[in-house]
This record gives sequence, C-alpha cells and structure tokens, in this order.
Amino acid sequence: MALAAPTPVPFQRGEHREADGFHRERLEFLGLEGDTIPAFLFTPSGRAPRGGVVVFHQHNGEFHFGKSEVAGDVGSPFQAFGPALARRGLAVLAPDALTFEDRRDPIQGVAPDYFDGIRHYNALAYRLLAGDTLMRKVLDDAQRAVSVLTDAATLEGRSIGIAGHSYGGYTALYHAALDTRCRFACISGAVCSFATRQRERTGMTLFETVPGLARDLDTHHVLAAIGPRPTLVVSGSDDKYSRDADDVVAKVGGDFITSLHVDRGHALDQERFDSIIEWLVARSAAE
Repeated sequence: MALAAPTPVPFQRGEHREADGFHRERLEFLGLEGDTIPAFLFTPSGRAPRGGVVVFHQHNGEFHFGKSEVAGDVGSPFQAFGPALARRGLAVLAPDALTFEDRRDPIQGVAPDYFDGIRHYNALAYRLLAGDTLMRKVLDDAQRAVSVLTDAATLEGRSIGIAGHSYGGYTALYHAALDTRCRFACISGAVCSFATRQRERTGMTLFETVPGLARDLDTHHVLAAIGPRPTLVVSGSDDKYSRDADDVVAKVGGDFITSLHVDRGHALDQERFDSIIEWLVARSAAE
C-alpha cells in the first residue's frame, strides 16, 4: 500500500466561536477521492500555539459522533481533547473519519441513522471490489490532516504529533509509522497482537482488513516503525483491544515508548485522559 508524498492541502475556513481559553473553527478540505473532510481546529486564546496535535476520534459504535466528541459537545467528556489541549497552548485538528458524523453521505450531524453501520461496511467493501483498501483512504485522510493543521495554525517548523483512542488509536498507530512529520504519537486502547485479538474473537477495525496484512507483519512491527519518535501506549488489562500491549511493547524494545497500563477496561477515564493531556503537552514542549 503506497501513499502519495505529503503536499500542502487547500482548506476552507467556516464557522468560528470563542470559548473559555480557546478558539474553535470549522475547516473543510478535500480528500483523495474529491470528498470533503470536515474538521474542527482548536487554538489557544490570545497566544500563538507552540505546537500541534491531530486527534483522531474513537468509534464506539457511534457513527454519528466524530469531531464533535473531540470538541466535548457530545459523547464522553474523556474524549474532549480539543478544548483541553488548546487551553494548554496547543493547536488541535479533529477531522471526521470517513462514514462518521458529517461524512455519512447524505446524512450529517450528530443524530444516529439506521444505515450508519452499513455505510461503514460499504466503505470497505466497495474499495476491495475495486482492488483498493479502506486503509489507504483512512491514512491518506490522516496525512492530509497533518498538512492542514500545519498551515491553518501556522505551525511550520513547530512540533506536530498525533493522538487517538480505540479506532482513533489504530489510525494513529499506522499513520505515525508511515508519516515521519508526526514527531510524537499517543496510541490509546489500540495496541494488541493479531493473534490475541483473533483468539479472543475481538473485532478488527474495517480499515485493517487488508489481504495478507497479518501474514506479513504484526502490531509490534508497526509500533517499531514509529521509533525513535516518542510514543505513548495506553492500555488496560480488561481492555480486549489492548490486552497484551505490554507484551507487544516488550517485543519492540528501545526507550522511545512510554507505557501507561491500568487495571480497567477500554473506555477512557479521568486518570488516562489527564495523563494523555500531560504527556502530549510535555512532548510538544520538549520537541
């Protein structure tokens, strides 16, 4: 699977609002297939951002939530990374993933629709039929998001990282391995070997459904490809999506990985949310 080299990506600015300690603006930019990718850009109030993060939202079976959950408008308060990071001085871009929120053609908004799951399934099926993969599309979207964040928040020469939980964590894992512009990466609830996931009958993200992927590599190979760039791996002993994260990290070795392991399940909580924020802020300052 080959991605085109990163290039500047034109974008359109839309609705904006001021909030407590940050500014939020809606952006739109074009994807690989001429599709529109909506996103929220968060920037700190009254000062230039010292760095930036692209935050990929979770799945959670809620296709009607995307960037608005990262904004704290809907869903879990422990997914509201946009406001929290912007208040700490970082610019944050939160794009909608394909078939989520405003990318559920022709449905938009944060209300569920009966055909949401079918649209997501078809995003994979149609591409496989054409000899393509959903992974290529997802990672091309992610690559474009880094370009847009760099230009929209005027971050050229500053440090940019990526972060995500669950579906967003898988996106961050593969994206960071391929895009060296990502100077640091936080991968939460998304580091687990293929063997463990298959043995425990854990669902696979559809964009990972690439013929031969598990034959040619495993999760530790992807994680190793991010090094030596700093990487935070967040996992839980009761989280089937990160059950053997410690074993995966041990296979990688090296000192570029920071592990945060808790004896809890998949959904983020206050401890993990706060720890992710602190790590991202510290990494931005250190770069």
